Amino acid sequence: MNKCALLVVDVQTEFIRGELYNKQKVIDNIKELISAARDNEIEVIYIRHVAKKYNQLENGTDELEIYSEIAPNSGDKIFNKSYNSAFYKTGLKQYLESKSIDTIILVGIQTEYCIDATCKSAFEHGFNVIIPEETNTTFDNEYLSGQKLYEFYNFNIWNKRFANVLPVEEVKKIITANRYT
Repeated sequence: MNKCALLVVDVQTEFIRGELYNKQKVIDNIKELISAARDNEIEVIYIRHVAKKYNQLENGTDELEIYSEIAPNSGDKIFNKSYNSAFYKTGLKQYLESKSIDTIILVGIQTEYCIDATCKSAFEHGFNVIIPEETNTTFDNEYLSGQKLYEFYNFNIWNKRFANVLPVEEVKKIITANRYT
C-alpha cells in the first residue's frame, strides 16, 4: 500500500492578495482536501516561499504567513524554501522518505513556477504525484492568462507524464482509502 501526504505549496498571504485565476474555487478545494486528509490521518505538509529579495516574503512579515483560511494546525510540518522547487535545499525529500511517504497530493500557487518545479522534482525523486483539478492557480502574465497557464500545465504538461491530474472527488476517495489507485 502506498502512503500519501498532502503538500500545500506557497498558499501565502502575499499571493492570495493578488488577482489569481479561479482563486476562491482553488482555496475552497484546498480547504476540502486538508479537511479530508486530517480526517483520514494523512499528513498535511506546508511549504512557504521565503525570499529576501522580495521584502514582502521575508521572515517575520505577515505576507510570508500561510493564508489564514488554510493555516496549519500546531504540529503540522512547515518547510521554507528559497527556490521554485519544494525539494531543493529544504530537506523535504528526506523527511518524506523517513515517513515512508511515496505519494504526494500537490496543491498550491503558482502553477507555472513552484507547482511545476515541485511536480517535476517529485517525479524525478520517484514519488507518485497526484494533482487535484482546480487546486493550483497563477496570475495572468504578458503572454497567457492565468486560466490558460492552468489548463496548459495541468492537462498538457503534467497529466499522464509527471503526475495524474484528477477531479477533487476522486482524490478525496484516494485520501479516504489512504492509497494511490
